[in-house]
Amino acid sequence: MNEATQSVPRLRLGTRNSPLAMAQAYETRDRLCAAHGWDEEAIEIVPVLASGDKVLDRPLSEIGGKALWTKELDQWLGEGRIDLSVHSAKDVETIRPAQFHFPAFLPRADRRDCLVGAASIAAIPEGAIVGTSAPRRAAQLLNLRPDCKVVTFRGNVATRLKKLADGEADVTFLAAAGLERLEQSSVGAPLESEEWIPAAAQGVIAIECRADDAATTALLAAIDHAPTRAELEAERALLAALGGTCHSPVAVLCQWAGDALEMRAALFSPDGAERVEGSTTIAPGDHGPVTALAADLLARATPAITQHFSGK
Repeated sequence: MNEATQSVPRLRLGTRNSPLAMAQAYETRDRLCAAHGWDEEAIEIVPVLASGDKVLDRPLSEIGGKALWTKELDQWLGEGRIDLSVHSAKDVETIRPAQFHFPAFLPRADRRDCLVGAASIAAIPEGAIVGTSAPRRAAQLLNLRPDCKVVTFRGNVATRLKKLADGEADVTFLAAAGLERLEQSSVGAPLESEEWIPAAAQGVIAIECRADDAATTALLAAIDHAPTRAELEAERALLAALGGTCHSPVAVLCQWAGDALEMRAALFSPDGAERVEGSTTIAPGDHGPVTALAADLLARATPAITQHFSGK
């Protein structure tokens, strides 16, 4: 390590130890080092085994929800054993502990889902078994293809691809951004948003630190991507207004149109039989229209949908 690097505060970056999470940690490290002129040794990557990676035979909603991806990292961050943690933003609970905050979101990657095992939703064989543990994917699939059967499918990308190869399902879904980060984009067929709406925060790497850690906050601010932050905060505002949880089948697409954001969202009943959709235009940082959209969706939704949301 050269003399200049030795004078730089060493940061301990916590991450889940799955291959995709590690790839996200390396990207974060590389962006931080480039922004500050550091050698990569200035940042220590600290892998942490998350509860969500230990139990793979049941849906997250049955064993504790999205907190299973963040619990151990939160503990280590709160105890000062790491200085920052890196998350897939879509796996982070809408309401976070007040002691933490997000000084940086990295530029959003491909937000689409990929279908693995068929070229399109229409091309899925009649009566096919579809593997997914995501309520949004299951409900949206059944809304379009009620003939299909959904089975629980959890694990990292390699685990799910092996389950597919072993015949546990005919098709499955994976995030395009995750496949891209693992250099496996050829594995699936991206689903265009005109037909298939992605998850809130999909494709975004979120970087968190302690709210009272001004030094780390300032260092992370150098890699924050403002356009991505505006999209993500609007999407998370929608989830908060809906009272959405890991049980809630909700899809949302929020993207730039000139100087404004256009948001399209859909709520489903878990069996896909019921669907309500709406859209709005948002000035960055103004979440009034987001709250109004949530209220409108819930007002038009059937009880089969609203029982899975707690928004008013």
